[in-house]
Amino acid sequence: MDKVVSVFRSKTLKLHTTRSWDFLGLTLDETLVTPMEFTNGQDVVVGIFDTGVWPESESFQEKPGMRPIPSSWKGVCVEGEKFEPAKACNRKLIGARYYLKGFEQEYGPLNMSGNPEYRSARDFLGHGTHTASTAAGSMVKNASFFGIGQGTARGGAPWARVAVYKICWGINGIGSCTEADILAAFDDALHDGVHVISASFGATPPLSPFFSSSADIGSFHAMQLGITVVFSAGNDGPEPSLVQNVAPWSLCVAASTIDRSFPTEIVLDSNFTIMGQSIISKEIKGRLANAITYFVDGVCSLGNWNRKLATGRVVLCFYTPGLVYEIAQVAVKTAKGLGLIFAEPFTKPIADVDDDIPTLHVDINQGTIIGNYLAESLKLPVVQISPSKTIIGKSPAPTVVYFSSRGPSSISPDILKPDITAPGINILAAWPPQTPPTLQPSDDRLVRWNFQSGTSMSCPHVSGVGALLKSVHPGWSPAATRSAIMTTAYTRDASHDSILAGGSMAGSTPFDMGAGHINPLKAMDPGLIYDMKTSDYILFLCNTGYTQEQIERIVLPSSGVDTNCKNMHGPNANINYPSISVPNLRSPITIKRTVRNVGCGKKTTVYFGVAKEPDGVEVVIWPRVLIFSPSKLEKSYYVTLKPLKKSEGRYDFGEIVWSDGFHHVRSPLVVLVNNSDDFTI
Repeated sequence: MDKVVSVFRSKTLKLHTTRSWDFLGLTLDETLVTPMEFTNGQDVVVGIFDTGVWPESESFQEKPGMRPIPSSWKGVCVEGEKFEPAKACNRKLIGARYYLKGFEQEYGPLNMSGNPEYRSARDFLGHGTHTASTAAGSMVKNASFFGIGQGTARGGAPWARVAVYKICWGINGIGSCTEADILAAFDDALHDGVHVISASFGATPPLSPFFSSSADIGSFHAMQLGITVVFSAGNDGPEPSLVQNVAPWSLCVAASTIDRSFPTEIVLDSNFTIMGQSIISKEIKGRLANAITYFVDGVCSLGNWNRKLATGRVVLCFYTPGLVYEIAQVAVKTAKGLGLIFAEPFTKPIADVDDDIPTLHVDINQGTIIGNYLAESLKLPVVQISPSKTIIGKSPAPTVVYFSSRGPSSISPDILKPDITAPGINILAAWPPQTPPTLQPSDDRLVRWNFQSGTSMSCPHVSGVGALLKSVHPGWSPAATRSAIMTTAYTRDASHDSILAGGSMAGSTPFDMGAGHINPLKAMDPGLIYDMKTSDYILFLCNTGYTQEQIERIVLPSSGVDTNCKNMHGPNANINYPSISVPNLRSPITIKRTVRNVGCGKKTTVYFGVAKEPDGVEVVIWPRVLIFSPSKLEKSYYVTLKPLKKSEGRYDFGEIVWSDGFHHVRSPLVVLVNNSDDFTI
């Protein structure tokens, strides 16, 4: 037991589920210069904590010119069911482990009867293959889903090495990951020598204390060893305060759209056309029918089905509170319907691989027009639905998707989470060819590429960028990497308007998108960074109210690390995070931040600071000018916040930007003025 840091009850966590890298600026255009993602990354290892890997996928084949495996690598490929290391692993896929002990202690022996799985690192659910190829998959031409979304697939760091840690196992098509297996995987990954860990899983609030969460403990150990850990934010939006993976020592990623859509034409009686969104590869032809014919009150749920069959019918269903399209799909499929047209609020229609039945997504206005046409028809109209098309650049993007989990953090609101947003909608990536794209037993299609949506998909986008940053800046700490990603993010969409918040008609706030949308090329040269050390995080834990014993459950014992809170001083507001969050501003406070110049260090550089004030808050920056020289690369500044209004329970947002004319180093400012009882000016 000498190496045991702490013991706690294992819990079960859930998985969060071509064009995207072009959208992020990492293009394949070699007319002027070789794209940077192809000149960096070979000595970086990305660890994928997920459902395993399909090693035969082209995304995990080594490419000509790939150097030998880095000598620092200590990992292995573990033999298992239908997984032979000599055949499965190579210079690209350099590690593969699997963890079952915690899962089987929780659920009993892995059930293989009627529950397809592999007792090895081989992936059945597809989630791990998809995320691994998104982060660091090799370049593969002509990837598509039945011709939809066709293009060249690759990861963000296509020359980086991949190491897979299978911690999540399928139970009736749903991935479950136990705390015990997660911590065991962290222990191995840190020993093996990974540089970045991508972890697309989490637990819905209420969140556990940091000292009893294996993901938080494991990622703290990783941070201490210089390893960047990237987590998904969760898929519980758009309600506030449901964001997951909120530890300040890791990155938390929200999900947003890209500028690709899949318009799908609906033609009624050969003379009336309307355009929906879907991912449908075959033409559908039948009769259009109203939901009220088959469901009580027209509510398309299984409990409302009146037992009439909808054979040959495409059923028009409308969203009602609590009725999501997945419920309508099951209901219409059970009624033997041919297809589903689902009308939902304007901010929600998103194309999806049909799970149970071909589904067209339209907004409420479009649905109303279709419904009126149906009501005025003397007989059921003939409906013809064409295969989906792929359109790029015609939709406002990015938009934070409605299901992406929002802040503020429910256990540490003085640290802004999520940190960043990245592409997470209809991401095309590698898929196990023996797994149906919808995971439904009735789905007999076999594909090598599949569309998936969720913060699970946005997470590996940031992991891929993290791998490139590690290659370009090998000496940077995880905090420096996070700072570069956050302070260079943008908050305007392709039309230069504010990024919309899915689930509403309003612009996004930092609780939706963190610092903004990731900008990989800008992150490579951020100008200034906000760095942090282990002692900064220990101060945060002390201020959270943890005892020394609880803190020691989190911290990897090492020389020079002090966990005694008596030796820690300063509020959480002064922790050198790239964003500033003040959840209880009652009177004026002054906050300190320290930045390091990582731009041109050979000459004197001058940065000027500007503040955009949150509503009702005066913001004063001092000094307003920071002068860096080769001998003075670090400078501190102070921000004074003064409430100018009487308020309670309302967050307001601003920002602080430092610029030298070329770099623009932006920090979100989140303030809740809470002084209704004692307001004075």
